Amino acid sequence: MKGDDGIENPAFEPPTPDFGGRRRASPAGAGAAADAPPAQETEEGPCGWGRCTPKALQFCNTPEGYLVAYSLLAIFQGVVVNGLINVSITTIEKRYELNSSLTGLISASYDIAFCVLSLFVSFFGERGHKPRWLAFSAFMLGLGSLVFSLPHFSSGKYHHGAKLEDTCQISGTSSANFTCSTRTKSSLSNYLYVFILGQLLLGVGGTPLYTLGTAFIDDSVPKHKSSLYIGIGYAMSLLGPAIGYVLGGQLLNIYIDIKIPESTQMDQDDPRWLGAWWIGFLVCFFAIWSLIIPFSCFPKYLPGTAKIQAEKVSETHNDGSEALVETKNIGKNFKDFPIALLILLKNPVLMSLILASTSEALVATGFATFLPKFIENQFGMTSSFSATLGGLVLVPAAAIGQVISGILVSKYKMDCKNIIKFIIGTCSVAFLLNTVFLVAKCGNEPFAGVFETYNGYYPVCGRDEVQYFSPCFAGCTSSNLSNKKKTYYNCSCIGKLKRENVSEDFLFEAISGKCSTRCKYLPLFLIYFFFAVVFTFMAVTPSTVAVLRCVPDKQRSFALGVQSVFLRLLGTVPGPILFGFAIDKSCSLWDVDECKTKGACWVYDNEKMAYLLMSMSAACKIITIIFVIMAVFLYKPPRPRPVLPQKDSEMVSAIHA
Repeated sequence: MKGDDGIENPAFEPPTPDFGGRRRASPAGAGAAADAPPAQETEEGPCGWGRCTPKALQFCNTPEGYLVAYSLLAIFQGVVVNGLINVSITTIEKRYELNSSLTGLISASYDIAFCVLSLFVSFFGERGHKPRWLAFSAFMLGLGSLVFSLPHFSSGKYHHGAKLEDTCQISGTSSANFTCSTRTKSSLSNYLYVFILGQLLLGVGGTPLYTLGTAFIDDSVPKHKSSLYIGIGYAMSLLGPAIGYVLGGQLLNIYIDIKIPESTQMDQDDPRWLGAWWIGFLVCFFAIWSLIIPFSCFPKYLPGTAKIQAEKVSETHNDGSEALVETKNIGKNFKDFPIALLILLKNPVLMSLILASTSEALVATGFATFLPKFIENQFGMTSSFSATLGGLVLVPAAAIGQVISGILVSKYKMDCKNIIKFIIGTCSVAFLLNTVFLVAKCGNEPFAGVFETYNGYYPVCGRDEVQYFSPCFAGCTSSNLSNKKKTYYNCSCIGKLKRENVSEDFLFEAISGKCSTRCKYLPLFLIYFFFAVVFTFMAVTPSTVAVLRCVPDKQRSFALGVQSVFLRLLGTVPGPILFGFAIDKSCSLWDVDECKTKGACWVYDNEKMAYLLMSMSAACKIITIIFVIMAVFLYKPPRPRPVLPQKDSEMVSAIHA
């Protein structure tokens, strides 16, 4: 209600209380209750559904209980979006005849949906029931996971085809004549749109999670603990990609249709082999939907939230925005959307932090999408092992970085300016570690005819340690199958070995599959890359906390929404596309059919790939450091104000009873 002077009395303000992450103590003479957050006890209610509030559930009605539910949802979101999809990219490319640029578009579709909805969800959700928004998030994430698996069930059995090149026939060559005009174009590439739809649904579900979900954590805990809780939540979310990488990598060892046709002799070394990429998405569909129940039972605010908010001190950038938001109560109505957005866009500290985060996001999503492919081609590993190895190194390092930074910021109770300085240090170390691509790069193994384009690809490794495009291109005329591994003999194109007491037929030999790499830099690369990722992600939690601190209380969720839009539009959307384009540029052997239509890439130029990826990563790191330095110099802390006494703080909470 209002007094005669027209000033709102926050102690009696009806529904949707406005209290944010930091509160100013009142100047002398203003009265303790005047600046206190208006929270109602009914909205700090028990855990349950309506009148059904089982006593057992109240043990979960705490910041720790919410953090568990938040972490589980973030884990499964990471399993699907940043784990299974990235691991399955190579398999999806081959199964549905897509190139890396198109699969990069699939990855970017998640972020497109995210940034379209992020502003609106974060603006309106700030005053809404945040846990119920996360229940909606779980519903959409589960639905998106289900849709993403549908192409497998509607595209029919996988037709792996015959080996286009095997041993040469001495009696003559029989080759089919293809006519481009009569050749029917495959419709498999049309499933691109189903994958995009699945990613769009996943993007809709992910929007509330990292905006409203994160802001709810900041609402519910003291300021010095906020970075720790957010760091733990973010670290748990990174377990998702780790699980996704490992699970997806193991599922790729299962044949795509579960049972290998009896008439086919095929193993994982066969280029035609495709793994069961779709199983993980079905499992996650059921798991994510089970989380709708716990989120729907949380109250609008956890017990004790009003008291916690009353004790917090503002660190908002001193540009007059906080006073404007408070006096005009900006954010209460839809008509406030433009002015609320403008206030944030004019905040130089916020925008500097957002642009720095955007640059980091471009690199992070690019590597998250194509790291398995990089390891596979650079170090000669199988797709499944590369995916597993990439996940076991990349994701734990990122999680460790998140937790360490959260602990340090919390332990030393860093203020906003010191947090930004901390980010400069971590980014600088990560930039130096970026030289891993110069130190641990590998050249290509010898490959006969690698600069020719052929239809089909069935590599063999000769005894001369040279890789050949197929047994026939190696001049092999006979073969033997032993333990599902084919060995070829009498290969006229393979260098003659000087061996005594060996029959003529065994002087020329090749084995199916690629030659083993002679590059020994894999351990060095993994160690360097591990620490580069640790220091890169040590900036993520502090960056989020700094964003929450430098804006007015009522705009915290909205600030995270604005950050998310920039991250997607300038970071995670173009990231996979640019990295995919760079990787395609390093291709030296394309799959080209009889009609000269380019398909997937079979062989890459390893050194060119390493230089391209390092150049992109280094450029983004430099941009990040520049913007974070700008944030330090631009930040103006608010004028010192007395902290609300403990006695007065307790009185504020008592008023709402």
